[in-house]
Amino acid sequence: MEHFVIHDFRRSLLNEEEFTLDLQNLLFCMFQKRNRGFRKQDLIASLLSLYGNGLCPFLPRSVLENTGACIRISSRAESLIWRAERLFFLNGGQDLSAFLLVDLGIVKYPTYNCIISDQIVSCRSDLLAYEEAIEVAQIMDESLDENHSELVLRCIEVSESRMSGSSTKAIQSSTSGSLASFFACFSASWVYSMVVLLGISFLEHGNRYNDAINLLKRLLTNFNPDRRRGYWTLRLSVDLEHMGRLNENLSVAEDGLLDPCVHMQGRPLNCKTGTKSRFYGLDGEQCGVEQLALQYYAGEGGGWQGVHTESGIWLTMFGLLMWDIIFSDVPNVFRTKFQTAPLDMETDNFYEARKSLIEPFLKNIQDGMAEEILIASWESHLGTACRGIRWDKHSLSELRAIVACVGGPCLASICRHLAQDYRNWSSGMPDLLLWRFHGEYSGEAKLVEVKGPRDRLSEQQRAWLLFLIDSGFNAEVCRVSPAPACV
Repeated sequence: MEHFVIHDFRRSLLNEEEFTLDLQNLLFCMFQKRNRGFRKQDLIASLLSLYGNGLCPFLPRSVLENTGACIRISSRAESLIWRAERLFFLNGGQDLSAFLLVDLGIVKYPTYNCIISDQIVSCRSDLLAYEEAIEVAQIMDESLDENHSELVLRCIEVSESRMSGSSTKAIQSSTSGSLASFFACFSASWVYSMVVLLGISFLEHGNRYNDAINLLKRLLTNFNPDRRRGYWTLRLSVDLEHMGRLNENLSVAEDGLLDPCVHMQGRPLNCKTGTKSRFYGLDGEQCGVEQLALQYYAGEGGGWQGVHTESGIWLTMFGLLMWDIIFSDVPNVFRTKFQTAPLDMETDNFYEARKSLIEPFLKNIQDGMAEEILIASWESHLGTACRGIRWDKHSLSELRAIVACVGGPCLASICRHLAQDYRNWSSGMPDLLLWRFHGEYSGEAKLVEVKGPRDRLSEQQRAWLLFLIDSGFNAEVCRVSPAPACV
């Protein structure tokens, strides 16, 4: 299709009338999604190359006749719109189309009150510094994607020099207040610190551990207090071990234990090694180790129902059960009507600011009211955007079965940990959630970490399993091995 269109288009270059008709045909093909025999960008490139070679002087006029008037926004206007959007939405993922999506009924946001008493950006100079830091971060992302090592190192150098300026001191002084934990990310220094952290990963990947160690020390020196210090300390300890600096490693670990900002509940990491294992399932079809394990548990493993979900289903459960807590009236955490979560969702402030609401609510869940709360939340908010909830992934009947089989005490424990540290507890859970009923109203649940032939449990995953067992869960490891070869 593509070659036919281009060939026919080339034949009409010298005749303006034929050229215009063929251009209409070409444009029609370019913008009809049902035609999948060519790539739109290839057609555009061919069109532009013909014009660039001077073969089709009628192109500009013919294009305008077919497309109508085109408007290009000036760079200054575009910059102004970008700034207004970022100040309003406070993120780079939303723009003015959010208004249209709501008006058309495509997206529905939760109902909550915006109680604003403090400004996030105090002056124009801070805003300009923040915007400049975002530009550096964007260059860093692009450079990493393109494996442009020199530009990556330049971004690290710029970010390291700028993250320790006066803005950092402002963050440090405000960190003791309740706002710092979720306002700090809107500062230049915070953005630069994230660029430096990306740079540390780049250096570690290249075995440049000494450089990574120096940057980690800079982070720990310049951001105190900061809730990320635990993660930085762990990375520093690992890099020192790589360099064989064991005494210094021990000292860093001891200092980390005494650091009041370090949470000892570290983030579990997926440390699978090797390639993804593939097997033939019990139904004869190829599948991964998780699907094979689900088939085993459903059959000879004991009639379990289950899902391969990792943390996904727990985030959905947390969002539904804790809806009224998440969208309760807390000052400064809701700034627009287009948020799917409060600004402090992934900070320590979330639990501390709502503790008086959370603990009595978790007591109700522990005492067996979770299913009632789940049903009411589902029926009231179905389809409304909320961070973590996947309305299309699980049915209400499936969630009710899970609630009934998991039980109140375990659900309350999971919800409490997500409320206290959503960022870290929202990933890393075991692969499978299984459940089965004993009669009409009682049942049991099980969490399973699945490991293939080349996989092993990391220390963090061991810690996860120990925590879950301590919280009352039935948790285990399922190891999948290839069948022995027939003799």
